[in-house]
Amino acid sequence: MATTDKLMTADELLRLPDDGQRHELIAGELRTMAPSGGEHGGVAMNLSTPLDQYVRANHLGRVYAAETGFRLTTGPDTVRAPDVAFMRQERVLAVGHVTGYLPGPPDLAAEVVSPNDRPAEVEEKVASWLAHGTRLVLVVDPRQRTVRVYRPGIPARTLAEQDVVSGDDVVPGWTLPVRALFE
Repeated sequence: MATTDKLMTADELLRLPDDGQRHELIAGELRTMAPSGGEHGGVAMNLSTPLDQYVRANHLGRVYAAETGFRLTTGPDTVRAPDVAFMRQERVLAVGHVTGYLPGPPDLAAEVVSPNDRPAEVEEKVASWLAHGTRLVLVVDPRQRTVRVYRPGIPARTLAEQDVVSGDDVVPGWTLPVRALFE
């Protein structure tokens, strides 16, 4: 992951030309990441598709695809983009139509670990999501074939392939066998 020394705003980030890279803004610092590979994309779809279908069928809110930016802070700006995100219907309606970055955190953020992700970077993302108000963070690790579940103030738990991940009170009633993420 490369960084720059000049502080940037969320508006400047939004206006960056498409260079084929993924970008986030952390306290005004631009972070650039290589595009993810096929395994990463497939696992993200295996999570986002059933989540989106359930959310739509039950009118619970909205699921957002990878690279949807959420503005977590301003002055300096922080914009993060999870691999999969969910916002409750009440929040979607309160925010309204947004062409730029969504204000505030998602209710659920999921990160799929890429081969080039360092554990410290993944933990930093989890900590950032939780610190800014995300209520459920899922870290899907294709190599380990696990899902690590994070909630504010509760010790993280690790789910194996024989387990079932759930939306708990964030996406009530939604469940998915962990093994389905890796098919």
